[in-house]
Amino acid sequence: MSPLILGILIFICVGALGIAFVPSLAGSGRAEKRIKALNTGNSSKSPVDRIAGDRDRRRKELQQSIMEQARENEKKKKRVPLQMQLFQAGMKLKKGAFIRNSLILGAIIFVLLFVLGVPMLFTATFAGAGAYLLPRMYLARRRKKFRKAFLEELPNAVEAIVRGVKTGLPLNDSLKIVAREAKEPVRSEFAHVVDAQAMGQSTEDAVALIYERVPLSEVNFFVVVISVQQKSGGNLSEALTNLARVLRDRKKMQAKVQAMSSEAKASAYIIGSLPFIVAALVSFVTPTYLLPLVAVPLGNIMLGVAAVMMSIGIFIMNRMIQFDY
Repeated sequence: MSPLILGILIFICVGALGIAFVPSLAGSGRAEKRIKALNTGNSSKSPVDRIAGDRDRRRKELQQSIMEQARENEKKKKRVPLQMQLFQAGMKLKKGAFIRNSLILGAIIFVLLFVLGVPMLFTATFAGAGAYLLPRMYLARRRKKFRKAFLEELPNAVEAIVRGVKTGLPLNDSLKIVAREAKEPVRSEFAHVVDAQAMGQSTEDAVALIYERVPLSEVNFFVVVISVQQKSGGNLSEALTNLARVLRDRKKMQAKVQAMSSEAKASAYIIGSLPFIVAALVSFVTPTYLLPLVAVPLGNIMLGVAAVMMSIGIFIMNRMIQFDY
């Protein structure tokens, strides 16, 4: 075979091999590029996949915000200062004035018991308990009343913000509308938010001030919704609409629980007040019948023991009829 023919055959073989393998190599390169694009989340994702990815991202951000808020709340639950308790009760009284009034109340109780001839030990004990416990009980009652009134009006305030946002108003203007037109005590709390914004605080930090004064889970929900929207954006009106519906459902559940527990509360009140009513009636019918309990030292001891046991029983019954919902 001549060298020319041999060279032509070799050239044809090399060309055939190139035609056979090069397209597969090119296709393999395209496949690798496509796999890489899918793994890196390139624009080749379908719209459904992108929406699902955004939903997962928002869910993770919401969970992270809730966890951070929960950690902050645990730090704040350690011990609430007296001045903050007064704020949470909606009272404009200063800490010093509250302590002064408590001491005056204790002094009045001491003088009354001393004039009635009660032994000094019991006089001092009841005076000290009256100076500390009675004002604290009154303060706790005011705080509970303040929170109940706030929860009554909070769904209306949230819906007012939703209406403002849907009409195109910024969130700050919607908060100003609530601070101007809502009922108390929501109006005052949102007025503090507006004032904080005017002083330069961000909307997220200003709204968080509400939870410091009204530490309720419903308020925490509102703060988290605003915080997540400020950080990652999203449909604020839809989120607040869902929140308003949840708040109203919780309100209905609370009313149902209170109705179901009213019988237990009435029984506790009757049992707790029965010894005092019986003692008053017996003293009215036979004034000298219970006199040894006051005149005789042993009677004083028995009376003190009975008072302690009654206090423990009333405390236990009170805790039994307090429902956390």
